[in-house]
Amino acid sequence: MFILVAIFIAVPILELWVILEVGGLIGVLPTLALLLIMSLLGATLLRRQGRDAWRRFNAALAERRFPGREVADGLLITIGGALLLTPGFVTDGVGLLLLIPPTRAIARRLLRTWAGRRLVVVGAGAMRGAPDPSPTARREYDYEGTAEEVDGDDPRLSG
Repeated sequence: MFILVAIFIAVPILELWVILEVGGLIGVLPTLALLLIMSLLGATLLRRQGRDAWRRFNAALAERRFPGREVADGLLITIGGALLLTPGFVTDGVGLLLLIPPTRAIARRLLRTWAGRRLVVVGAGAMRGAPDPSPTARREYDYEGTAEEVDGDDPRLSG
């Protein structure tokens, strides 16, 4: 909690300081123009990377594999886009880094390491009363997505 409060206080102060320093070096209008250009560039990159992440997510689902990498990319792209909406050079820089695929891969690896230390994954077989995971066990629900629609008078329904 303390870290979040510190971030919400420190980041705006840092942003103001950087904007004032850049404004002192190149002037007010060029500084505003630079902030606007960075935002437009970021919005364009956000749209392209978001569309690509969505396409990869759908491809992973079509291939019937878990889209963990694609979800992490979508999360990082969303965070990068939110940072680009915040005016300032520091947040724009971090947001752009999250939108560029090579640096996003590094951030994804750091996110996986951070989450791996804080989250515990429990398999369904480890829980009391969990269904038998053997292939011959009767399944009460269709978790593989192999269900199909049948008519009410279909002979396969008797039983």
